Amino acid sequence: MDKPLRTHFSLIKLIAWTCIFLGLILFFSLHYPHSSPSNRLKYLEDSDWKYQILNSGRPKSRNGFRVLVTGAAGFVGMHVSTALRQRGDGVVGLDNFNGYYEKSLKRAREDLLKSKDVFIVEGDINDGVLLTKLFKLVKFTHVMHLAAQAGVRYAMKNPGSYVHSNIGGFVSLLEVCKLMNPQPAIVWASSSSVYGLNKKVPFSEIDRTDNPSSLYAATKKAGEAIAHTYNHIHGLSITGLRFFTVYGPWGRPDMAYFFFTRDMLKGKQISVFEGLNGFTVSRDFTYIDDIVKGCLGALDTATKSTGSGGVKKGPAQLRVYNLGNTSPVPVSKLVNILEKLLKVKANKVVSPMPANGDVLFTHANISLARRELGYKPTTDLQSGLKKFVAWYLDYYKPSGKKSSV
Repeated sequence: MDKPLRTHFSLIKLIAWTCIFLGLILFFSLHYPHSSPSNRLKYLEDSDWKYQILNSGRPKSRNGFRVLVTGAAGFVGMHVSTALRQRGDGVVGLDNFNGYYEKSLKRAREDLLKSKDVFIVEGDINDGVLLTKLFKLVKFTHVMHLAAQAGVRYAMKNPGSYVHSNIGGFVSLLEVCKLMNPQPAIVWASSSSVYGLNKKVPFSEIDRTDNPSSLYAATKKAGEAIAHTYNHIHGLSITGLRFFTVYGPWGRPDMAYFFFTRDMLKGKQISVFEGLNGFTVSRDFTYIDDIVKGCLGALDTATKSTGSGGVKKGPAQLRVYNLGNTSPVPVSKLVNILEKLLKVKANKVVSPMPANGDVLFTHANISLARRELGYKPTTDLQSGLKKFVAWYLDYYKPSGKKSSV
């Protein structure tokens, strides 16, 4: 098949993906609750709220960015917001504080950001009125879009939340961004999950990503197709980052390293999954500080969007990068490291991999990110878990009020 024909079929496939998921957005928008108008109006009319937004979004350095960070009370969002503020950028957060996992942890992250002079607006990424108001208050130069419904297994219980947040929310954000003048440059969190059932390792950005193994992966794949569309039509500068199993202090309780730690300390049984022929599940665990450096590198190298009022004026930057550690580790080794750090013996049972959308292994090729973003992970799993355990034991100390996780 010659190159023009291959390009033609690729375009048809891209259009098909986009149409399918935009159709899903319409369906779920009619069946999923939206943010409360009363809460929105309260924000829009509150002068103190406006002051906090303006103060938080004001750069402290001469050439600092003005960045809207969605999902700012999340794991990666909190760390990225902190790093941006520490280097002098203006940062405004947005988060809906949903109940996917314990809200108290998200509120604690919010308190930490407050101490860093970062304000988080509580609101839904699908609320176009709220988003537009934020952009009118602060002329954002960049958007770090990290808001998403996370997790692979939860999609089997609540598929609508993934379409609402990961697809609908992304479109809502892009719709507002395209109309701004000037338009902001956008960096957003895709996922290593887009590689799905690929057998070739390490995973490279040029590999096929059209065989997702979970709804979560499919929504992230759809996001990449949608990013292409808004870049092509509206001139938005968009960079996608495929995160590989991020871990560290202030992490997510639904991640294996986190709930293994919790259950091992309580003497509970933990399940270690394996595939056919005894193949142990392996992950390219990537420490949060390395991920943050990659995020900032993407922001710093992003070029300006080229549209005005939704109309494209010229070609705009469109990129996607792997952010991993390049060193896959069997989950069984993760458990061994935790046993030594926690000084407890894990009560583990080895079980077959369930059909829940998880994949057996992930492995990132980061040569492109290294070359173009200066991305260079430096934290091995032993060192990273040591830092996580130290945070966990302090945060959930027996005498503290947070020990009921």
